[in-house]
Amino acid sequence: MTQGLRVCNFSTGYAKRQVIDNLTVPALPRGKITVLLGPNGCGKSTLLRALAGLNRAQGQLWLNGEELQAQSFARRSERVVYLPQSLPAGVHLHVLESVLVARQASAGKASSAAEAEVMALLEQLGIAHLALSYLDQLSGGQKQLVGLAQSLIRRPELLLLDEPLSALDLNYQFHVMDLVTRETRQRNIVTVVVVHDINIALRHGEHVLMLLNGELIDSGEPGQVITAKNLARTYGVNSRIECCSRGIPQVFIDGLVERPG
Repeated sequence: MTQGLRVCNFSTGYAKRQVIDNLTVPALPRGKITVLLGPNGCGKSTLLRALAGLNRAQGQLWLNGEELQAQSFARRSERVVYLPQSLPAGVHLHVLESVLVARQASAGKASSAAEAEVMALLEQLGIAHLALSYLDQLSGGQKQLVGLAQSLIRRPELLLLDEPLSALDLNYQFHVMDLVTRETRQRNIVTVVVVHDINIALRHGEHVLMLLNGELIDSGEPGQVITAKNLARTYGVNSRIECCSRGIPQVFIDGLVERPG
């Protein structure tokens, strides 16, 4: 398979601690949302940073038939965009300027057409009214939305989003996931999103990876991966997956798994 993202024998971590060891993941498809699940400290953020080339790593990464590890960081940055949980502090730029700068990084100099493209995206995200506001004066949720605009405007082949919903209210959580899903399909890119809400993964994910202690527990369609057995093993909870009146599966937590001793 030449399309999508393939991760083979992939290892990464830090100077004194290996976090991901010899990870091999079935090919992640283009045009679909892959949700990365797992408890705190299991290696989700470390894996995303390594996929983006920000952490040292060994192994093979193939994106649409090309080996990422062999490419320069500059070339890799043109193809892969990583959005961390929070934007750098103290950036005194207008929202419009900051997104234009991100666009210039991948599409050349700014123009009236570029500004119109940016404004259209800000409108889609519901933050066009913030175009002339300064980044360092925004709330955490507003900054997350600007970060998403900066990521989407670069039109990556691989989009890595680390908890993009953590500071957003319920309305914006669904709004953002609908937009990311639409952009992923229209642009036929590989999108990997870290979320903590299992029900968001069930509703918006089309492919799921579940990690525990840096190891892959399961991979596949949400209904195959998000099971009571896997949730007990990974999160230590007793749960039920039931469908609501609209046929959408929901997770209900009944308590904690009792540990021996």
